Amino acid sequence: MTQATGTAGTIRRTIGVVAAVLATTTLLTGCGSTEEPPGAPRNSPSASPKDVLLAAVPDGTEGAFRFSGKDSSRTLSGRIDPEAKAFEFNSTMPADSDGIVVKMSFLVIEDQNWLKATFSGRPGLPKFPNKWMRLDRTKLTDSEAIPTYDGVDQGNAGPLIQAATSVEEQSPGRYVGFIDVSGGEAAKALDDGEAAALGEAARKVPFTAVIGADKHLASLTLKIPAAGKAKAYDYVVKYADYGTTPKINAPTGAAETKAPAMAYEMLNG
Repeated sequence: MTQATGTAGTIRRTIGVVAAVLATTTLLTGCGSTEEPPGAPRNSPSASPKDVLLAAVPDGTEGAFRFSGKDSSRTLSGRIDPEAKAFEFNSTMPADSDGIVVKMSFLVIEDQNWLKATFSGRPGLPKFPNKWMRLDRTKLTDSEAIPTYDGVDQGNAGPLIQAATSVEEQSPGRYVGFIDVSGGEAAKALDDGEAAALGEAARKVPFTAVIGADKHLASLTLKIPAAGKAKAYDYVVKYADYGTTPKINAPTGAAETKAPAMAYEMLNG
């Protein structure tokens, strides 16, 4: 790879931005169990609203599907293929104080990993091939520097709904209530320290959830309140196209290349 000319300071700042992206991917890293959350069977007439929601969370039987989400600092999208134990996600970070915009994509198939990365906003930033770069985990100093497949509920809908303290069906397929994100697996769905910063407000976060006509979860939205200098925002998870999304296959031929040394330098920080 031919590296663009730039100062060491610029490279370090860029690596810092990427490290921040990787350190805060809790929105799509699956904090809960990979097993189906406890709840009543789908369509059970005696199921409570909370049980119905839990039963609608994807459990791996629905086939490949798409997801999207956002939190306070990034937006994500991609697809999940339970049969292949694979997912692809794309993340975009807004411009930082230096005007640098980072776009990253990861492809995970069991224990195989690929990366795409693009930096823009100022000259002298690293340039990577516009291909899937195959990663060698043995070259990473931190095994958690890249995501792993740990279940289909990559948006953490199950652990969050499990922590709901009240749930009611507002209209057919639409549910509202409150979630306690002050501790446990629900707190892990937020950025580090965020639940603690919310204080008592973390115990009663309003949410809205929608179940589609196919009886699968379509969306979950938490209204996270402001805390200190942090502004209020919506934590959003959306799942769609169950069973009709293209399956995930490993890139081959001209679609992939070996990750260059700069990719490992970036990931290793």
